[in-house]
Amino acid sequence: MSDPWIRRFRPRPEAAVRLVCFPHAGGSASYYHPLAQSPTLLPDTEVLAVQYPGRQDRRRERLLDGIPEMADLITEALAPYDDDRPLAFFGHSMGAVLAFEVAQRLSARPGGEPCGLFVSGRRAPSLYRRGTVHLLSDAELVGELRRAGGTDPRFLDDEELLADIIPVVRNDYRAIELYQWTPAPPLNCPITALVGDRDPQAPLDDVEAWRKHTDGPFGLEVFSGGHFYLNTHQRGVADVISEALSAGARRHATARGNAR
Repeated sequence: MSDPWIRRFRPRPEAAVRLVCFPHAGGSASYYHPLAQSPTLLPDTEVLAVQYPGRQDRRRERLLDGIPEMADLITEALAPYDDDRPLAFFGHSMGAVLAFEVAQRLSARPGGEPCGLFVSGRRAPSLYRRGTVHLLSDAELVGELRRAGGTDPRFLDDEELLADIIPVVRNDYRAIELYQWTPAPPLNCPITALVGDRDPQAPLDDVEAWRKHTDGPFGLEVFSGGHFYLNTHQRGVADVISEALSAGARRHATARGNAR
């Protein structure tokens, strides 16, 4: 399959589950390349990563205005992949919200929900707090990126690269900071929330509130570190995903069989 939205770093046609990864604000699909190589996930899980417009090979495309539009288009892009194998979603920060919104859209289809939803470094969508990072000056925005730690410092020191990065980051921050969840029934799929114990953007109580967004099992995993704790805990994150999917895939297969 060839689609501008989806990257397959290591195709695994024999894998039982496809794990779709959603990047953070300003992030790209390549952020999840190391996860796709994880020996913990192979060979049972094929990792796909979403590539948002405006970055890397899609840098000349129009930036999207908000989370709902992005979620609609990603849902469409995932249709060819929702065939004989269940999907699971992993999203970090803004990506956690997008993964959740896509899961909600799929829940309208019989057996369409993912077999597992992993939400990282983000408060529950029911807890709205309007942010102002997107209103900062360019210099202040670069400072915010340095503090968060998710961007290669070499990029932030290169004026030519910054000229490409800043509009994308500002647009993504605007999208997530203005996002407001439209109340809807809880999902049925398991939700696992992951967070760093020193993440200023995702206090533990706010992360635990994801529990309210599913009638299925809920798990909380706390790692040492800040907002980008997963940069140094990739093996631990992969272990959490693998353990949860082994049970979730069986439940999902049973639900889809009953829906037909």
